[in-house]
Order: sequence, then structure tokens, then C-alpha cells
Amino acid sequence: MKAGWESVCRRLAPQGMVMHVTSDQEAAESASRFPGVHTAVIPNGVELPPRLEHRDGSGDLRLVFLGRIDPKKGIENLLAACSRLAAVGRPWSLTIAGSGDPTYTSGLEESARKLGLQERVSFVGEVRGQAKADLFAASDLGVFPSHTENFAMVVAEALAHGVPVIASKGTPWCGLDAHGCGLWVENDPATLSAAIERMGRMPLAEMGERGRRWMEEEFTWETAARKMLRLYGKLALKEKSDA
Repeated sequence: MKAGWESVCRRLAPQGMVMHVTSDQEAAESASRFPGVHTAVIPNGVELPPRLEHRDGSGDLRLVFLGRIDPKKGIENLLAACSRLAAVGRPWSLTIAGSGDPTYTSGLEESARKLGLQERVSFVGEVRGQAKADLFAASDLGVFPSHTENFAMVVAEALAHGVPVIASKGTPWCGLDAHGCGLWVENDPATLSAAIERMGRMPLAEMGERGRRWMEEEFTWETAARKMLRLYGKLALKEKSDA
């Protein structure tokens, strides 16, 4: 059905159409389906909390996954990675927040039990608003191992709340390494486990501050709006000159 819909869109696409995408990765994927169509990469904006709140724990490394509970999110790989953790050097916990198919969610909970993780892994369901802010405040490291994402809004949200991130290469967040606020890695269990162990020995608070600054500089809604206005301005001028 999707292929049929895209075929109709290609036939109806006006000359000079520009497609808005949120990342270079999404631009490359769109170009393969709509050859010859220009793309404009304008990332989504993120709401920045007015102040950062970080609640100290008992010394545990507090991992968090937040998102839809779905096979594309790579949660099985995350659980398998956690079962391999050995060299973190301190106790750890993982909070999995989100909703999805109840049968699939129950299967993940059973997998956690079979891996012996029931004392360390908590499934807390969907969180919104202040509950989401509280979850970020009580977390040290976000881990988002999706198989594929066009943007992965939760990465921006975590960074905006000062939480450093491990994101898979199925997401477009290669800038995590360059900005010193996380790691961009393959999402197999061995690689994820090694990344968690590595970041457990890094200055996470400082990394969270760098991630927050990155969001302030490049990912506010004001920045996204200015880029979108410039794009529409160029299109309007082109339409006027072609008339």
C-alpha cells in the first residue's frame, strides 16, 4: 500500500517540489523513493525546560529508555546488552517507559525475567508532562537502540533535559560523539553493552550539560521556525519569478 501511495505521489508531484525532511539520513532515504525531488533538511525543534533538574541517586547508574514499545525500537537488544554488563563498576538499573501492544510488552517483561533482570529492569508504562520530566531528572543515561528512525525525538528531549545519550546508528544522531554528549553505535547487544560500560566511567553530568547547550544552539523551535520561514520565502520568490 505504501509503495502504491508513493507511486501516486510521484505522478502528482508538481515541478520544483521541495520535500521537508528532518535529517540527512531521511533525505537520502527520500531521494531513493522520489528521485529528482529536492529536499530541505530542517530538524524538529525541542522544548527546553527552563532549568535543569537532576536528582542524585544512591550511586546506581540509572539507565532509561523512553518511547513506543515496538520491535523497531530494539528493546530486545537493550535487554540482552544489560544481561552482559560486567565492568560498569557500580550497580545499575533500567527504566523502560512507553506503551505498546500488550502482548508484545508482556513478552519483553518475560524476556527480562528469563535474563535474570527482574530486580534491575522496570516497565513503567507511558509517561507524559511532569512525569516525563521527573523521569529524565532521575536518570543518568538514555539508551535508544532503534533499528531505524527518521529523527528520534526522544534523543533531543533527553539532551534538552541534560541527560547524555547512547543512540544506535539506526537513528540520525551521529553528532553525539562530536558534541561530547554521548555515543552513536551499532545496536547489537555486545556493542551496546560495551558502550554502556564505557559511558559508566565518563563524566555524565558534564556530558549532559554539553548536550543541553547543543540543543539550545541548534534545536530550539525558534531555530526550526526561522529555517522554515527562509525555505518558504525562497519558494515564494521562485514561484513569483516563474509566473
